[in-house]
Amino acid sequence: MPCDLYLVRLIHQPTRRAFPGERLWTAAQLAHDATVRFLRIRNREGCDVYIQPFAAHRNAGYILLDLDHTAPTVVQTMRANGHEPCLVLQTSPGNLQAWVRVSPAPLEPAVATAVARHLARTYGGDWGSADGRHLGRLAGFTNQKPRRSLPSGQAPWVSVVHTTASLARNAGALLEAASRLPAPAGVTTQEVAPTSITGVQALEIYQCWMQRWRITERYAPPDWSIVDLWIAGELLAQGRPAGEVAAIVRLGSPQFPRRHGNPEDYLRRTLARAAFPAPRRAV
Repeated sequence: MPCDLYLVRLIHQPTRRAFPGERLWTAAQLAHDATVRFLRIRNREGCDVYIQPFAAHRNAGYILLDLDHTAPTVVQTMRANGHEPCLVLQTSPGNLQAWVRVSPAPLEPAVATAVARHLARTYGGDWGSADGRHLGRLAGFTNQKPRRSLPSGQAPWVSVVHTTASLARNAGALLEAASRLPAPAGVTTQEVAPTSITGVQALEIYQCWMQRWRITERYAPPDWSIVDLWIAGELLAQGRPAGEVAAIVRLGSPQFPRRHGNPEDYLRRTLARAAFPAPRRAV
């Protein structure tokens, strides 16, 4: 998956906590012996290793499709439909991840998420992973999820099944079809594709509040879910529309959606808590 930079994230499986700090590496740096040794040590300590082509607050043009327990011919069907993956991984026996390159240029998060949902709906992919910012596993390391363990008790290796550095043949039609995809039940069009605020504006607003409250200086590492709640509360109190606040959190919150399986449900719950905060206890 050619890209200038790659985001690598380590998640400690037993605690589900991210390893402190996220790393941006070039392909050459990522393949360096010292880097591989560092990642192998963390992997042996129980960390899953995830990767994503990096395009700041946009999608780099690559969409991840989780194909757990789907038909064994699903990749052949994707190729026949012109949605051929540029990379297919086996993350454990019977479970695949496919990356589809749909654009040579970065995509806005809402567009990438619409494409991911269209692909997931078409090929029976995991809906919880169907968003434009989801990370995939890095080949050459083990899958630390206990329920993926082999009969021997060992963790399975994540391995490359197929790779070709190419754009999907029908990428243009796929982007057009995704733009017509209706919003899921309970999610408004404004939530899926906010038009009133850009990613740059959302990031500036979010970071302004972070700097005002000195979040990174006071909390190491910050609990971003709590920061999301605080900022959402302040923005709602200013009279901003809920859809705009959701867009600011979605586009400005660091590494959103992080570990949230259903990002839109997380946003709805966060805004509901921010709009109706629990009363303070009497002292």
